Amino acid sequence: MMDAKNNKTIGFAGRLASAFIDSKLTPLFIIASLLLGYLAVVLLPREEEPQIKVPMIDVMVAMPGASPKEVEERLSIPMEKLLYELPGVEYIYSTSMQGQSLLVVRFYVGESLETSIVRLNQKLATNFDRIPKNVQPPLIKPHIIDDVPIMALTFHGKNYDHYTLRRIAAQVDDSIKNISEVAETKLIGGTRRQLTIRFDPLLLASRNLTLDEIVPHIQQVNSQIHSGSLHSLDQEILLQTGTFLRNSQEIGRIVVGVYGGKPVYLNEVATIIDGPEEPSSYVLYGEPGKPGLEAAVTISIAKRPGANAVSVVQDVEEKVESLKGVLIPGDMQVSVTRDYGETAAEKSNELLLHMGIAVFGVAMLILFFLGWRESIIVMLAIPSTLALTLLIFYLYGYTLNRITLFALIFSIGILVDDAIVVVENIVRHLRLPANSNRSRMKVAIEAVAEVGNPTILATWAVIAAILPMAFVGGLMGPYMRPIPIGSSAAMVFSLIIAFTVTPWAATHILKKQKGSATSANEETAPDDWFTRIYHMIMDPLLGHAAWRFLFFVVIIALLLASCSMVYFGLVKVKMLPFDNKSEFQVILNMPEGSTLEHTARVAMEMAEIVSEDPAVINYQIYTGTASPYNFNGLVRHYFMRQGPTVADIQVNLRPKSERSLKSHDIAKRVRPAIAAIAKKYGAAVAVAEVPPGPPVLQTIVAEVYGPTSEARVKLAKKVKKILESTEGVVDIDWFQEATRYKKVITVDKEKAALNGISEQQITRAITMGVRGYAVDLYHQPRDKENINIVLQLPPQYRARVESLLNISLRSNMNPSSPLVPLRELVHVSEQLVEQPIYRKNLKPVIYVTADVADVVESPVYAILDMNKKLAKLDGRNFGGRQQHVEIYNLNQPFSETEPAMKWDGEWHITLEVFRDLGLAFCVVMILIYMLMVGWFKNYLIPLVVMAAIPFSLIGILPAHWGSMPFLPPPP
Repeated sequence: MMDAKNNKTIGFAGRLASAFIDSKLTPLFIIASLLLGYLAVVLLPREEEPQIKVPMIDVMVAMPGASPKEVEERLSIPMEKLLYELPGVEYIYSTSMQGQSLLVVRFYVGESLETSIVRLNQKLATNFDRIPKNVQPPLIKPHIIDDVPIMALTFHGKNYDHYTLRRIAAQVDDSIKNISEVAETKLIGGTRRQLTIRFDPLLLASRNLTLDEIVPHIQQVNSQIHSGSLHSLDQEILLQTGTFLRNSQEIGRIVVGVYGGKPVYLNEVATIIDGPEEPSSYVLYGEPGKPGLEAAVTISIAKRPGANAVSVVQDVEEKVESLKGVLIPGDMQVSVTRDYGETAAEKSNELLLHMGIAVFGVAMLILFFLGWRESIIVMLAIPSTLALTLLIFYLYGYTLNRITLFALIFSIGILVDDAIVVVENIVRHLRLPANSNRSRMKVAIEAVAEVGNPTILATWAVIAAILPMAFVGGLMGPYMRPIPIGSSAAMVFSLIIAFTVTPWAATHILKKQKGSATSANEETAPDDWFTRIYHMIMDPLLGHAAWRFLFFVVIIALLLASCSMVYFGLVKVKMLPFDNKSEFQVILNMPEGSTLEHTARVAMEMAEIVSEDPAVINYQIYTGTASPYNFNGLVRHYFMRQGPTVADIQVNLRPKSERSLKSHDIAKRVRPAIAAIAKKYGAAVAVAEVPPGPPVLQTIVAEVYGPTSEARVKLAKKVKKILESTEGVVDIDWFQEATRYKKVITVDKEKAALNGISEQQITRAITMGVRGYAVDLYHQPRDKENINIVLQLPPQYRARVESLLNISLRSNMNPSSPLVPLRELVHVSEQLVEQPIYRKNLKPVIYVTADVADVVESPVYAILDMNKKLAKLDGRNFGGRQQHVEIYNLNQPFSETEPAMKWDGEWHITLEVFRDLGLAFCVVMILIYMLMVGWFKNYLIPLVVMAAIPFSLIGILPAHWGSMPFLPPPP
């Protein structure tokens, strides 16, 4: 018969333990969980950053010739009002520029990209009837995180120019594209092949010809068509009429007119060049210690959604290696200037190693306090739990990245609690004298049943403390979500394994120890050394009121001292600590009006400074075009940077094992010299690091609002000066272009009408001469890229407006009318170039941006300091009626009638996250309190237990001070 103890209700934990403690399925369950975990590790795509679903859609609409103000009124504002009606839209940013409007529609995190695109397209399509005249249909381009290139291949060599590199890279691009997991590829840099017809306006005039007359001749000659087929003698003969132009000689022999009874050939009035187009950008490659810079072309490579970055990179490298000596010449170098596959593998392998170290460390602690047999049991429980958690990550659609692996490492510290509690209680029961002759299985089941309900309570309390973090909103939400989901899953699995695997392992591994026969109490096991030390400390505290009071005073003092470390700056406040990346960028914006060559010279001067740093392995200069962008660049729209005034310097660093400094410290080291060069040339420069968390427009963003454009500019200037005068604030810029003038060619309508020449003819002739006009396609099937036949003035005619006026025109209505030079039909004047107009969520705004470095490494302190200076501003000086300028943090100002400023950037995300975390903390406290009230059936005891929560700061804050990272600000 069962004794009284065995007759007691063993509860859920005891029943679960009894079902598995002697089951043949238990070892199979362990093996299956480990295999499933291994399978998940193999199948989980490896990436450095977590996938964040933030649909961003660009809407671009052109309105040729319109001023920024007209573009704003006719395009930007109407589209903003329409698209802001869409569900799921969080922000709409618009930029109204000369002749075009750009809207960036950003949806809430987690919104479906496909649904967002469909809604946006439908909204625009149903309102096409509202499009003004002479406005082109909108161009819609969606962007997601998978658009970010994971790899960049840079082709360079001292024997190759931009033109040759581009042609070879285009062929390699075709071969790379056929890899199944490769998505978008893009060629950056180099010069395309182009057949340029440089006409001389004076020679045309001497042959009594105009531009409008030679274009049709070229188009008509470059014609080839299938005209049908002939049938004769039971055979079908295909018939082709005409042939495409095959070479520059044929083009030069095109007859474009007749003068003096003789044909006029194209090469008599123009120079035909079959070669590279005029450069609109320069890409250069450099290495420290290597003299000079080499022309370069970069291929950026993105992967398909869900693909493994590591395997995609390996496939690309294998493909490129196979092309060497076939498509890629032996003396041409192909440098991998971005490899997120390697960094993802490095990060995941490093974290997996740390996870193994954490498991081993826990086992050593158990070995030290309980014994080697007990540590083996726990070592068996931890991998099983982690393996099942990895399976959850796989089924949930997560990737193996630094956040999911951190969640696993974080879980180790809490998931071992269940196994330790069960193992320790089983060991204690086996040591009891009363259990010396009883069945080991029955003892183990009773031990599990005894601690079962408290263990379940503790597990649910931990889950209740962690899971609310999954509901944090904003961009930070997807970064944090794997932690609560992974940790909660790990806790559930650890509880199940503690009640099933741990008792089974205990009965097979633990050695039954006999208690002392002379023991006075058979229900008490002999004390071990650790228990004796505990009694030595706690007995006096529990027995003497004076000792308890002193202990309480010391704890309170330690808590206050720990909190004061934040107040005195010993522990700095920041959203996330700086990460140690393998790259950073230098973003250069020259004053408007700078030439491409001048921008390139300044960028080369900055690159020389960068090359002197011993941590730099190579660098690339992208002038006039954007470098391969990262997630930071995706949000900031760096991929749209183009034009003669912009340049990027991509700086690649040595592996972490070969340098002592982190990437942030290296960026700080080169920033002063780079800033000095930018100041010398009146440029704006930013050293852009890959952020450890969600990217923002810039670390510090001041959004300036006001009743009028003049008031906004005036306030923005003042804010910019405040940023410049604040210690630690660097890389200051604002979204205002430098003042410059443009030449305006005005048509004399009366003279033009008298000569039968339309304004459209004049505009087309000038545009054709300056920009060039793609007459037709030059048909060369072997070339990978399109080759245009471009009609354009020679460079010397495009240097001055007066040279353009040598172009002669004739009335289209009277082909025999005389030629009229442009100078007789137009007037040239000078006007101020209008500024682009920026708007956010239907409100006009001016952005002032900056970063923090050196003295101040967190925007929190800089913003708090600047708020004191902003509080002294008088709103009446900026078009308002109030004596102050309102400062906003999380929301835009409701009214535009008063000047106001909103802090955005990292500060906005920080407040948003800790607002949500504060709410989650309140929910956590309520849930834990309710669980404890339900268990203890008392309202006071849970408060006593929860009173220990704030005392955790005694360990947290000094540990942060000792390791010198940054602490997130309190909610």
